[in-house]
Amino acid sequence: MSLPTTAPAYSAPTGATRLTDWGVIRAAGAEARKFLHGQLTQDVELLGMDEARLAGFCSAKGRLLATFVFWRDGADDVLLACSVDLLPAVLKRLSMFVLRAKCKLSDATAECPLWGVAGTLPVEAPEALLAAWSRTDAPGGTALRLPDAVWGDARVPRWLWAGATAPVAATLSADEWQGLEVASGVARVVAATAEQFVPQMVNLELVGGVNFKKGCYPGQEIVARSQYRGTLKRRAQVVTCAAALQPGQEVFHDADPGQPAGMVVLGGSLPSVGHVALVELKLASLEGGKLHAAAADGPAVHLAALPYALPLEPA
Repeated sequence: MSLPTTAPAYSAPTGATRLTDWGVIRAAGAEARKFLHGQLTQDVELLGMDEARLAGFCSAKGRLLATFVFWRDGADDVLLACSVDLLPAVLKRLSMFVLRAKCKLSDATAECPLWGVAGTLPVEAPEALLAAWSRTDAPGGTALRLPDAVWGDARVPRWLWAGATAPVAATLSADEWQGLEVASGVARVVAATAEQFVPQMVNLELVGGVNFKKGCYPGQEIVARSQYRGTLKRRAQVVTCAAALQPGQEVFHDADPGQPAGMVVLGGSLPSVGHVALVELKLASLEGGKLHAAAADGPAVHLAALPYALPLEPA
């Protein structure tokens, strides 16, 4: 029998918040997309002007060094949004592989402020922008449609807005935005979790972050093996907890208190729900028993529902 899931009553937050924990890398030049295509888990060469995409940047061992939301900025440039605390290291590592490619990488965080927007976006936009991972330019900025946050029967549209000012009132707290990130089931790697996860361990391929038909990239063989050989024994789950959970924090199962059963990927809060988190967990830990944060006798962790179905894993 699986651990019970919970979905407390939910009051959906709306508004905007400045994403000070996000940064932006600019890849400029005629071969920017070609270069990035050989580094990321997603197709970059075929990226259209009307779309955004999600990707991972992996080590040679297939572990995520970063996750990016990326989009085109003009004919050649690509902007890549990631967690700001790992941006310097990732920028340095990517730059090592540019070699003779016509691509220049730089930190564009200051020139490209990012906002998280929840709810309706009051801009003139094509109907296609209602679909996740679509992009449109609007007065004052660029709107990127992200996957909805889902809690119970409620769905909250989410947007990444690149512009000097927010398109709606900045009434959303950073913690609430992170709670919506959790409720979307879309993982974002931060410095505390860099090199901890193969993409599938945080469900990256289920939310459009991995293209298994593209060419090689660092760690590609290991990512493909995890997908096709049935070796994956861990997945990300949405949870609630009475205490705030932080990325990199370990989670324990009472059946094996000496070993961590998983790790927190993202944490936040939702009005009328409380503290929520996206946690990478051993699949075996989902079959009965209790989960605890930080220690075997720490605060109880309760499973909630993911906004998408997990594929059946081989026994």
